[in-house]
Amino acid sequence: MEVTEAIPSVRAHADLPDNGRHIRQENTTRIFEFILLGLSERPDQQRLIFGLFLFMYLITVVGNLLIILAISSDSHIQSPMYFFLANLSFADICFTSTSIPKMLVNIESQHQTISYVGCITQLYFLLTFGGLDNLLLAAMAYDRYVAICRPLHYATVMSPKHCMLMLTVCWTLTNIPALTHCILLAHLDFCTHHAIPHFFCDISPLLKLACSDAHLNELMVIILGAIFLIVPLALIVLSYAHITSAILGFSSPEGRWKAFSTCGSHLTVVLLFYGSLIGVYLFPSSSSSVQRKNAAAVLYTLVTPMMNPFIYSLRNKDIKGALGRLLEKEVFS
Repeated sequence: MEVTEAIPSVRAHADLPDNGRHIRQENTTRIFEFILLGLSERPDQQRLIFGLFLFMYLITVVGNLLIILAISSDSHIQSPMYFFLANLSFADICFTSTSIPKMLVNIESQHQTISYVGCITQLYFLLTFGGLDNLLLAAMAYDRYVAICRPLHYATVMSPKHCMLMLTVCWTLTNIPALTHCILLAHLDFCTHHAIPHFFCDISPLLKLACSDAHLNELMVIILGAIFLIVPLALIVLSYAHITSAILGFSSPEGRWKAFSTCGSHLTVVLLFYGSLIGVYLFPSSSSSVQRKNAAAVLYTLVTPMMNPFIYSLRNKDIKGALGRLLEKEVFS
């Protein structure tokens, strides 16, 4: 399939920074489509991957949708923690739906291409909802910090007005890296190589395909990654350091266990989410880095959003009660 079109280059015969790539050329090849190579190129594995990922995707959507419905319809759990949990479930549904349906369509149709505009759009929503997950986890850690370390001020600090303000800030901030990366990518030239060794459009493999200078893009990946990944993680660690210190000061063992139990679900999700992200972006590259990064990407794009409803529903009596009342209401109605 012809996916490129040669157009005269405005930089013909120009010596430009090569960023490790060959830039000087008579013509620039304009890319209109990319090829997503997926997780495996073996035909005998495609049906297995399709069935497994379809099942996991449906479980993710249904599980998180049940969490949203249970929280929104039950007056017993209208607290800030569950407000942020409902938004986290919404972000998980959107985050997973950005990449997995396209992957399933590609496997079923045996047509692995994605348009240039579609690729940039997919990257934007992946960064947006992935970043929203990240910031919501930090907001939930702050909620637990206030509830345990400053219980007398909890109703004031975590009022509905302040919770809506925090959610608005999360939505606003998460658009900054997404828009920045997509705008910078739109100014790059992509030459003859257009195969992405991934099942979705991620920024790292896209930068490797660029044949123009991508130093600014790579610099912004580092800067924005440090700000929007490490800073929320640092806030979560700092919150739990104060929480642990406060809990250890409790005289009653029952009080300690109750306080720890309210944080257990959130801490489990944090470890799963950040552990997979670190596996993708912070490990040094090697000959097996593509396979390892793809496996880690499956963890944070599908496995973590799928596990979140189970983690919260199995470890949280309020969520289990709300889900039971919701299902009972639907059955009897």
